[in-house]
Amino acid sequence: MTRTAAPHADEALVAAMRRALSLATHGPAVGENPQVGCVLLDAAGTVVAEGWHRGAGTDHAEVDALSHVADATGLTAVVTLEPCNHTGRTGPCAQALIDAGVARVVYALDDPNPIAGGGADRLRAAGIEVHGDVLADEAEELLRPWLTSVRLGRPFVTVKWASTLDGRAAAADGTSQWITGTAARQRVHEQRAAHDAIAVGTGTVLADDPSLTARGDGGELLPHQPIPVVFGGTPVPADARLRQHPAGLIEIGHRDLAAALRELHERGIRRLYVEGGPTLASAFLRAGLADEVLVYLAPLLLGGPKTALDDLGVTTMSEALALRIHRIESLGDDLLVVARPRDPHATTKD
Repeated sequence: MTRTAAPHADEALVAAMRRALSLATHGPAVGENPQVGCVLLDAAGTVVAEGWHRGAGTDHAEVDALSHVADATGLTAVVTLEPCNHTGRTGPCAQALIDAGVARVVYALDDPNPIAGGGADRLRAAGIEVHGDVLADEAEELLRPWLTSVRLGRPFVTVKWASTLDGRAAAADGTSQWITGTAARQRVHEQRAAHDAIAVGTGTVLADDPSLTARGDGGELLPHQPIPVVFGGTPVPADARLRQHPAGLIEIGHRDLAAALRELHERGIRRLYVEGGPTLASAFLRAGLADEVLVYLAPLLLGGPKTALDDLGVTTMSEALALRIHRIESLGDDLLVVARPRDPHATTKD
C-alpha cells in the first residue's frame, strides 16, 4: 500500500484531526475494533459533522459522520485511521465515502490490518484526493494497544504490580492488604475495565481467592468486566470466586506464554492485564512479552523476602531489562509509574 503524506497540513486540518482523535476516545478501548473518529469539513474548513465508532457491529466513524449530513458532496473527511476496505459486520468505509461524493480524505495512520487495509488506494482509484500522516504520532499513541495486537498477532500486554519503595509486595508473614491507598486501588479497577482480560497465576487464585472484577467507588460492578485468565496447571477450585465471575473464566493449562497469547488473540482478546502474582509477572517480563509496565509505589518499607518480582534471568547489569518512563501519576500518597520497553523490538520476543 502506498501513502501520500499531506505536503502541508493547514491549521483547519490539524485542528480537525485533533478533534477526530478526541472523538475516537468516546468509543470503547476494548474489543477487536480500533477507536476511530471522523470530522467532515466544508470547503471553508468549517466542521459540518462528526462521528466515532461505538463498537463492533455499529457504524464506523466515517459512516456515523456521514449520517449527520444530507449531502456530503465536495466535503473533506478527516479520519484518524485509513478508511477500511473490507466488508465485515458493516460495509467498507472507503466505498461509503466514494458513494457520498466526498472530494478529499485526510487520515492519520495506515490501517495495518491486511484484511481491512487498502482503503486509500480504493479512494484514489475513484478520483478522490487522499493524504495521510497527519498527526500520525498522536494517533499512534492513542491506538498503541490495538496496533500492537494487529501487528504482532497477540494481545497488548500490560504487567502491573504494587510494591513498597523497597520493592516488597508483602510483609514477611505474607500479609499484603493494603499496600496502596484507596485512590491507587480505584485506579486499578479502572485499568481492569479498560482491558479485555485479566491474568493471574494459579498460585494467586489458591492463596487469595480473588474476584478479579472491575468495580466503582461504591463497590458496584463497572459496565465492562475483563475476562479472568488463569495461567498454570492446577485447575481453579470449584468453589473459587472466579467460577462466579460475570464475564466467565479462561483456564490456560500450560506454561507456553507465547502460545497462550496467540490462543487469547484468536478468542478476540486484544488487551491483557497481567495482575498477579510475582511468578506470572516475572514470566512475562522474562519472555519479553510486556508492552507496558505499571508499578504502584507506596511510601512504605517492609524489607524481607516477599519481593514484587521473581527471577528475571538477569545475572549481570548488561542483561538488565531496560525500560523508559512514560509518565508518573500521583494517587493520594502513592505513585503510579508507567514504563515501556526501551528497545522497540523487545515486544516481539517469544
